[in-house]
Amino acid sequence: MNNLTFDDNWHHQLSLAIADHKIGCFFFTEGRFQLLRIDHHVILHLVCLKNNFIPQDLIDLQERYYRQGIRLIHLWEDLWLSKPDQVLSRIKSLLGRNTRIHGRKTKIAKITKPVADSFLAENHLQGAVTSRYKIGLFERDQLVALATFSALRKMNYTENYKSAELIRFAVKAGYSITGGLSKLISFFAATYQPTDLMTYADRDWSAGEAYIKLGFRQTAILEPRIYNLDENLNRRLKKDEQTFVQNVFNTGSLKYILQF
Repeated sequence: MNNLTFDDNWHHQLSLAIADHKIGCFFFTEGRFQLLRIDHHVILHLVCLKNNFIPQDLIDLQERYYRQGIRLIHLWEDLWLSKPDQVLSRIKSLLGRNTRIHGRKTKIAKITKPVADSFLAENHLQGAVTSRYKIGLFERDQLVALATFSALRKMNYTENYKSAELIRFAVKAGYSITGGLSKLISFFAATYQPTDLMTYADRDWSAGEAYIKLGFRQTAILEPRIYNLDENLNRRLKKDEQTFVQNVFNTGSLKYILQF
């Protein structure tokens, strides 16, 4: 490993932004990988758009650090350039730098699609997608967290078996809600009575620890996905007939299921 400062402009922007939040960091390399340590237990792998990696390279790197008790996050250049505020908010959350609110001090209520979409655009790395149910947590009339869920789907496992998906969970930038996700899931379960709840963890950022603590069990590992970028650096899932332009991909997802 060699300590250095990278010349890449976005690396410099990132380090300055992290320093503005009074978070110490330093650059180093490991072979072809450009890394930024921001904590004894958190490292960012800075993935430039111009690279010759394959998904397994990134998966192997992450697993090596995971075995050492270190969380390694793959931060892609396009994500930093398009959503710097959301990236910084996620980093601060991982480091425990947020204002903490206890879930029992919040009120729960259903929210409208425009409110949910706006909140997710501001506070979730992947933004908003279609969902059936949108449920928020409020502190003093301020929306501080929300979860979106799919409609219930009948499954053939047993009679009257109904499954739903937790699609998005987001917390307002600068805050952490102790027990917030648990409270939202409990409300959804009591209101709509699914037999199970399914969700996915983005392997670039998470190993699903928060879901495991809530009683979810991992049931599958989904393959990496390849994306094309539009002119605004928005990712669009690559179709077979599309011309491959950018080597942009994720490291897949982990599927989790919670039985009620």
